[in-house]
Amino acid sequence: MKKNLSAVAFLMAASINIFAQTSAKDSLRVVNLQEVQIVSTRATSKTPVAYSNISQKEIQKQNFGLDLPFLLTATPSVLTTSDAGSGVGYTSIRVRGTDATRINITANGIPMNDAESHSIFWVNTPDLASSLEDMQIQRGAGTSTNGAGAFGASINLRTAGIPSKAYAEVSGSYGSFNTHKETVRVGSGLLGNHWAFDARISNIQSDGYRDRATSDLKSYFLQGGYYGENTTLKLIAFGGKEKTYHAWDGISREQLETDRTYNPNGAIKDDNLNKGNIIGFYDDQTDNYEQTNYQLIFNHLFSPEWHLNIALHYTDGFGYYQEYKNGRTLEEYGLKPFYLPENTEAQTKTNLVRQKLVDSGFGGGVFSVDYKDEKLSASLGGGLNHYSNDHYGKVIWVKNYTEPLNPDHEYYRNNGSKTDGNIYAKANYQITKGLHAYADLQYRYISYKIEGDNDKWDWTADPGHLQRLNVNEDFSFFNPKAGLFWQFNPNHSAYASFAVAQKEPTRNNYTDGLFDELPRPEKMLDYELGYTFRNSRFTAGVNLYYMDYTDQLVLNGKVNDIGEAMAENVKDSYRMGIELSLGARITDWLRWDLNGTWSKNRIKNYTGYMSDYNQNWKELYTQTAIYAGDTPISFSPSFMGNSLISFNYKGFDASLQSQYVSRQYLDNFGIDENSLDPYFVNHLSLAYSFKLPSVKQITVGATIYNLFNTRYETNGYSQNAAVYEGGDKNQKAVISYDPRFYPMAGTNVLAHITVRF
Repeated sequence: MKKNLSAVAFLMAASINIFAQTSAKDSLRVVNLQEVQIVSTRATSKTPVAYSNISQKEIQKQNFGLDLPFLLTATPSVLTTSDAGSGVGYTSIRVRGTDATRINITANGIPMNDAESHSIFWVNTPDLASSLEDMQIQRGAGTSTNGAGAFGASINLRTAGIPSKAYAEVSGSYGSFNTHKETVRVGSGLLGNHWAFDARISNIQSDGYRDRATSDLKSYFLQGGYYGENTTLKLIAFGGKEKTYHAWDGISREQLETDRTYNPNGAIKDDNLNKGNIIGFYDDQTDNYEQTNYQLIFNHLFSPEWHLNIALHYTDGFGYYQEYKNGRTLEEYGLKPFYLPENTEAQTKTNLVRQKLVDSGFGGGVFSVDYKDEKLSASLGGGLNHYSNDHYGKVIWVKNYTEPLNPDHEYYRNNGSKTDGNIYAKANYQITKGLHAYADLQYRYISYKIEGDNDKWDWTADPGHLQRLNVNEDFSFFNPKAGLFWQFNPNHSAYASFAVAQKEPTRNNYTDGLFDELPRPEKMLDYELGYTFRNSRFTAGVNLYYMDYTDQLVLNGKVNDIGEAMAENVKDSYRMGIELSLGARITDWLRWDLNGTWSKNRIKNYTGYMSDYNQNWKELYTQTAIYAGDTPISFSPSFMGNSLISFNYKGFDASLQSQYVSRQYLDNFGIDENSLDPYFVNHLSLAYSFKLPSVKQITVGATIYNLFNTRYETNGYSQNAAVYEGGDKNQKAVISYDPRFYPMAGTNVLAHITVRF
């Protein structure tokens, strides 16, 4: 007991934020290469947190080309979206109604969220799922430690270890929309009792469900390691190069019925004066990005109880998107008016092609010191990371332009830089048999600066100019967590927890507003209560949650010029719900898993804002406030449910995955006209595995997505406006609603084959 109390005192008093993850085994024997790695804090069976584990085997059963979020759709409270409608390209995830900017993502404990947007662009790391050991998704504040604050969930990725024996694996898939994926994996096995290497290369391409919504994704994963008796050192490099055609804009409700695949991006109009007709689409309306992630992970086992984890990392990224713009004012781009032949009136507007570029670097380190014995598991750790990103824009072509145009003509530039440091101490202690207490104390400091010219023109200024960016914000957050876990007997357990989570605004929160006030940081109080029953044939669980927010940044239904959702602070809001899960092994070869989430997501005393226009749709650059009272939070369905029926017999695998999602509102006014209709969608997977001489395993199969050809949409936005006759705001406004939607594909198929040597 004295030994345990001393360890707790040492770890908690140091007030340093650390985490480490031990592997399934208690030693680092090189014969099995189950090394201890730094990973984002993993919940265990005795942690008072709502979570789901997705094993490597489960990942492999679904990983045929779709982006990683779509591998999580069967877990509780999870929704996924796809701009292209096919699950390839730009995709995103929501958990308990919260968007990707509020989901903490780590790989081996190292932050993966973009430091400015707080999101992760899965398209920049294509096919990362093929190099994962497992994933854990935690709902609520969870046990997240490093990186952006978790306001809805955490997704903890652990990259695969290197098998002790040499191997080679080739896999491929092909299906609808000319979607195909090719992956090659090789591993050296153990060399000289201490060294091992592993590599993967992948190619994913798709034409997309929507018109021109193509994706061309290349990726790789490399790792090599030294494995000693008590020490491991591993270097990991993974990255991707993507080129996708824009599918960032949605379509109208009428187009959902008449032309579901229509993609308005890249439209070329006949001229800027005729406001007219679309005469074609720009071939190079593309997003292009290349990213490389480096991780150096060190682990040392001092004794069976004590071990040290240190990880250094650096992420290098560069890319741009290119787009055709109709009828742009030359002044916005630092270009002079010009004269057409035989025209005495200067041209101040025309069509042009622009590029918006980013050049980013993100580096730092995380560490932990861990102690574990029969009653106590504790960690002391932290991290320090720095991010810098240059944002700038170029004009590469101007229609009919008669003035000189520098091929590198730059019209805006700004820099965002962020330093993020944290320290933490956490412990899980067995008070009595079956009863465990959990405590986690974290301090996080952020310094964020944005300097330079924004890419938006300030038409309210006289004279007009690019909006100036001068953000210099410091944030200090103390985030305590505590809970109890009680194992009544081998079959019954329960837990209760409380957590404080605080989070700084994103870059878009600063740059996409009207600059009348700066966004405020968010705070959440997360209350969780859960119960689980488990035996050899049946599992059942219930989790109750109440997430109480102050100044929550909620999506207001609008999007910026690259299709990213915009948000605004609301003073008081909450998310509360119940998550139920059931699982039954009916026979040795048949299993049925169910989960459902009933929730109430509300803003108290909501006042929303709409941009003002005159009757000719000329923007007035003002807003009209509309009081709506207590309203539902956008993109937060009141019910979502999943069913997974799995069959496995003598090498044959089959599964039917079903998901139902109730109505989701596109803004916070709770108007059915601005909402996504409820949907019910099913996916059928079939596979057969067998062996041949000199081949360890061959697996062939196919997945039929949207089995019953459901017409549904998983994402959208609203373009609401207050219209004033003659621009006179003394008159009553006419409210105009113009929702836009991202349609998902009907029935489509991916066939696949994997050969492992």
